[in-house]
Amino acid sequence: MILKLVIGLIIGGGAGFAFYKFIGCTTGTCPLTSNPWVSTLYGMILGGLIAGSLK
Repeated sequence: MILKLVIGLIIGGGAGFAFYKFIGCTTGTCPLTSNPWVSTLYGMILGGLIAGSLK
């Protein structure tokens, strides 16, 4: 259970950072994608929630 959650956090964080790096907001006005820390944290939260909901 814990390993699955950690893997979900890592994959989600990587996906969040990749979203910031390749798709992110160039003007800096988007609150989610203009900051790499916020987008990585948001990705980790989503990854943890998805991994925790899988059986």
